[in-house]
Amino acid sequence: MKKTLLIFACFLLAFIAWAFPYIDELRDQGLTADIAYDYFFGGPDHSFNPNDAVPQLDYSKESSWASLPSIEDEADLIPAGEEGIDQLNSDVDVFFVHPTGYLKGHYWTDPLEEKSATKENTQWMMTNQASAYNGCCSIYAPHYRQASIYSYFGDDELREEVHSFVYQDVKKSFEHFIENFSNGRPFILASHSQGTHHSIRLLVEEIDGSDLYPRMVGAYIIGGEISKDWMKGMSDISVCNSATQLGCLVHWDTINMTHLNKRRMSRYKNNICVNPITWKNEGSLSDLADAKGAVYVSGEFALDFSGDDGPKGEIFGPLEAPLKQYVQAQCKNGLLFASDQTGTRFQTFTGSGGSYHGLDYALFYMDIRKNAKLKAQTYLENLSQ
Repeated sequence: MKKTLLIFACFLLAFIAWAFPYIDELRDQGLTADIAYDYFFGGPDHSFNPNDAVPQLDYSKESSWASLPSIEDEADLIPAGEEGIDQLNSDVDVFFVHPTGYLKGHYWTDPLEEKSATKENTQWMMTNQASAYNGCCSIYAPHYRQASIYSYFGDDELREEVHSFVYQDVKKSFEHFIENFSNGRPFILASHSQGTHHSIRLLVEEIDGSDLYPRMVGAYIIGGEISKDWMKGMSDISVCNSATQLGCLVHWDTINMTHLNKRRMSRYKNNICVNPITWKNEGSLSDLADAKGAVYVSGEFALDFSGDDGPKGEIFGPLEAPLKQYVQAQCKNGLLFASDQTGTRFQTFTGSGGSYHGLDYALFYMDIRKNAKLKAQTYLENLSQ
């Protein structure tokens, strides 16, 4: 009995030693204790092998896109009382790369099942994130063999291997967008979380310093931590510092204002933070009067890390009217601290450790929407001069 207890104690200590480096990261991603087991023990039980993945999508097919101007999809939804643009006749496009919706541990990359909770999660992203850009632009959002959430909690080498493989889908779909859909029009690059991790590579490898850069209105690569070190590899693209600045990028990672002076937040000091209310690179607390409006999310996101990936039958839309002058925000030490949502309807989408990762779009939905429209108008006016 003592020997068994000793072996168990050794195993427990070994587990704690292994898990400790990930605790803060897991907490910041919104994880809670009741799903910790699934995170640490529910991932793929095999190493990553690209040959195990399903074939790359054919982006000439409509079915390979979560959103296109030519099809009716969730990115067409508009908040009550607002107006959208005719996406078949707009002058500016948006290429949107969605975040992680594949939360299962069966494979390292999404098997792209036609009917699945993962597919419904992508619809959630179109509804509550990509739709923010339909006030100015036509929206193009590819499906891709996204990395499983578990890729974020392995070692750096594994993460790089999986994400480099997945990036080839994003690159391929972007190339198809440029060559077959864009027709020389100006474009905005937009994303969230995992989509942002792929989009920063698009900026560095495909857009900055290329013939595409003059056509880039701006980049909204939101959520997921983007280091200022990425800027060292770019000659044209900079971090935005005003609402009308063109050809630049914005990024933020939202967290509860009550965590403003927590010591562990110092790890984000080199993170890019542009305030989506003031559109300043870092800076002081925004005025409540300047907040254009939050929009409450529509539909449930399937936050299940185990079990099968069968569809939930979720219905998305309509979007509610904006909540104007709802939130204040301040950049500090690389994070965007936003008004406490404890006790509000938005609390459902907050994480432990003060993480508002799930609210990076929702709290600033109308700020993003109106700024994208402003930038598109500014770009087109400059073009006509």
